[in-house]
Amino acid sequence: MARPKRINKGGVVYHVLNRANGRLKIFKKPSDFEAFEQILSEAIDRFDMRLCGYCIMSNHWHLVLWPKEDGDLSAFMKWLSVTHSHRWHKSHGPESCGHLYQGRFKSFPVQSGSYYRNLLRYVESNPLRANLVDKPHDWQWSSCAVRYGVKKPFKIAAGPTRLAKNWLDSVEDYANIDEKEKTLLNESIKRGAPFGEEYWQEKIATELDLKSTLKPLGRPRKN
Repeated sequence: MARPKRINKGGVVYHVLNRANGRLKIFKKPSDFEAFEQILSEAIDRFDMRLCGYCIMSNHWHLVLWPKEDGDLSAFMKWLSVTHSHRWHKSHGPESCGHLYQGRFKSFPVQSGSYYRNLLRYVESNPLRANLVDKPHDWQWSSCAVRYGVKKPFKIAAGPTRLAKNWLDSVEDYANIDEKEKTLLNESIKRGAPFGEEYWQEKIATELDLKSTLKPLGRPRKN
């Protein structure tokens, strides 16, 4: 069965993520991270994409993207994924074989306001929650490090919602976000469902043909 074609609208923020095939550690040394950031930078220029946040881990990555035009997200991600896979295999030589990623990228739309901020908190707190650093901005392969000058300036765009002045404290305190929003975010990551208030979820799910992601899992009960 052919995979359904993605519908992606401009002017909507998306959380995009992908994992390495078999959870392989594809980012082992600084040059691996730097190579991905270089490709990410090239993709931003090529497609005029707004990158609001990102975090690169050893076997997966998260991007918070805000495309301007309809269809930009798919074009951007196709070029990014294919280019990274090609350059990674070329760099790692004959011992690297097979698919680099477990499949095509996952994504879901995110509502502005507290939902956008909590999604960004989730993304930038990844290394902290994995106990890799004591402070989220100590992980230099993320937008949090860019915001606080730990690494050279990267192309981080202002998002649709202003961040708090004490943003670093907010990222560190991710565990204490509203439990309802945390549960909803986990469902969005798992199923690709829109992340936002119920009325907004229904509206954007209809526009992007994502209504199936909002339906309960499993067979309906018989009367």
